Amino acid sequence: MTGDLWTAPVSAPAVLSDLSEEERYRRFDELQARMAGVWDAMRLNHDDESVVVVPSITLDRAVAASGSLTQAYEERFLFLLVLLRQPRLRMVYVTSMPIAPEIIEYYLALLPGVIPSHARARLSLVSVNDASPRSLSEKLLQRPRLLARIAAMVPNPARSHLLPYNTTELERDVALSLGIPMYGADPRLAPLGSKSGCRRMFAEIGVPHPLGVEDLRTFDDLADAVVTLRAERPAMDSVIVKLNEGVSGAGNAVVRLGGLPAPGAADERAEVVQRLHAMELESPDTPLDVYLAKLAEGAGIVEERIVGAELRSPSVQLRVLPGGEVELLSTHDQLLGGASGQSYLGCVFPAAPEYARTITRHAESIGHRLAQGGALGRFAVDFVVVRSVTGEWTAYAIELNLRKGGTTHPFLTLQFLTDGRYDPGTALFLTPRGHEKHLVATDHLESEELCGLVPADLFDIVARHGLHFDPSRQVGIVFHMISCLTEHGRIGLTAVGDTPAEADRRYRDAQRILLEEARLSLREPALPG
Repeated sequence: MTGDLWTAPVSAPAVLSDLSEEERYRRFDELQARMAGVWDAMRLNHDDESVVVVPSITLDRAVAASGSLTQAYEERFLFLLVLLRQPRLRMVYVTSMPIAPEIIEYYLALLPGVIPSHARARLSLVSVNDASPRSLSEKLLQRPRLLARIAAMVPNPARSHLLPYNTTELERDVALSLGIPMYGADPRLAPLGSKSGCRRMFAEIGVPHPLGVEDLRTFDDLADAVVTLRAERPAMDSVIVKLNEGVSGAGNAVVRLGGLPAPGAADERAEVVQRLHAMELESPDTPLDVYLAKLAEGAGIVEERIVGAELRSPSVQLRVLPGGEVELLSTHDQLLGGASGQSYLGCVFPAAPEYARTITRHAESIGHRLAQGGALGRFAVDFVVVRSVTGEWTAYAIELNLRKGGTTHPFLTLQFLTDGRYDPGTALFLTPRGHEKHLVATDHLESEELCGLVPADLFDIVARHGLHFDPSRQVGIVFHMISCLTEHGRIGLTAVGDTPAEADRRYRDAQRILLEEARLSLREPALPG
């Protein structure tokens, strides 16, 4: 197997358009039944084991993204190349546009104990050559012959599986076209991951969550919900409106309630309507009428905005294995920003031990409920925690993401590079030798000045300033989303240290050095002579 797409024979493409939804799901269920056997055979050094990575982002945010930014998100999961540490594993990695060779070389150089050329020979890079901002899965499904070529790269479908970013009917159809099971949640479980669905589940299993109302579609629904919530909690000073399918806070809006007439007053609803018209959208580029149209299409919720003297936003990552076992993977404190501090920017790992055990206990309850419903793969539960005057932390579950997310790639990068594990009992990540590791990560190191750099400049800066990840000490920086550096002035990074302070220092040093070097690069060079 080589990295050359065009050496693979082409078989007749499957005609999915002839199949009903019922038949597609019947065939999908048959495929998924094979996942347990594929999982059990993993890491047994079979010479015909493979994985197909299709990092398609089928989310509302991606619809409006530029093609190059979509590509950068697809490349965000290049940390999965570390799986090529397994000496016989073959990987097919699919993207919308070709990945620059130097970016691939950068990731392969991170592999401990592996000859990069040997790993590269087992890696097949497939490009659709479609730079539109549509999801990668949609692009693939429009090209059945390309899907057939990818399927021909799988040496043994019985020992292969599909790794998507999120799972919708599009990713299901990609799995059907390739004839391999998908390691991810069944698309039929998607309602559980919506804002309305997860609130109902939190209530069902007794997980604390903010006061709120679900399944709202109209402006009048929002007004009625706010009036209802104020009747139950008159002192509430703000609420959050959330679109069911909003991502990273982009579908949220804050409604300020201070100074309104008392609950039940004759003019209360009219005043609430005025406040709703003035709601503060987290996405500044979204007009209110567009936001309300999205609400009408996909519904949403209104819930109390949790406030306090000290407020944090941790998350818990878990996974359900093919046998139904629930495994706790990690906790993170999320770094938030944006108009009202609800947009995901990055994370710190692990989350603070003062509340890590509390949120993991609640998250495990959610995980067992999902496993009973047939969920598979990684998911995350987001919380808000607030500290009382006595110093105690209270946790509220606010969101369930039935997919990989912004905390997935930093954690897996650390795990793959160190072979460590998160210990829920101590709330620490420990290597096999018992050494602590901590990280700080972001997808949003952004500055117009960074547009003056190309990937080769980045790697030169990394080398000259010693920013590379050091496999001997297992500390340093791993960059991602490199391909959007020049056009968008944006890059992601994960900083690893032995202590929280060291990880934070490396994170801040890397940002400072990149920005300083970017400013230097913008100075006009002296003319010759």
